[in-house]
Amino acid sequence: MSTWSNRLTELGISLPAVAAPVAAYVPAVRTGNLVYTSGQLPMVDGNLAATGKVGGEVTPEQAKALARVCALNALAAVHDLAGIDAVTRIVKVVGFVASAPGFTGQPGVVNGASELFGEIFGDAGAHARSAVGVSELPLDAPVEVELIAEIR
Repeated sequence: MSTWSNRLTELGISLPAVAAPVAAYVPAVRTGNLVYTSGQLPMVDGNLAATGKVGGEVTPEQAKALARVCALNALAAVHDLAGIDAVTRIVKVVGFVASAPGFTGQPGVVNGASELFGEIFGDAGAHARSAVGVSELPLDAPVEVELIAEIR
């Protein structure tokens, strides 16, 4: 039987350790058959991978790659709480993009997360989504992603 764990291996993707919260919250919460993650920053080995505004110091292409990192961190939080193989679908993704004045490419940036979920989960990765431009994010992060996953 194929599992999401096997799919990650096939893709050469390793889930990172769960990123430590930077304030008073937990990385993920389960209620019923849903797991809600807190907003995940592009943390790599405990450090923010980049800072700045998208369309300014950070290119849209860099931000898209950072959104993918955020999505992996969100999946790590789901895995830590319920196990990746318990996921039955990705329900909703919300991406926040710290945007320089005039930058309107938020959907393309958040595609970094959405495309990852499609690669891993196929049709079960198709989700509702919001891509929101904001003036600032915690720690001057360029992007933040949260998700809601349905689990068994």
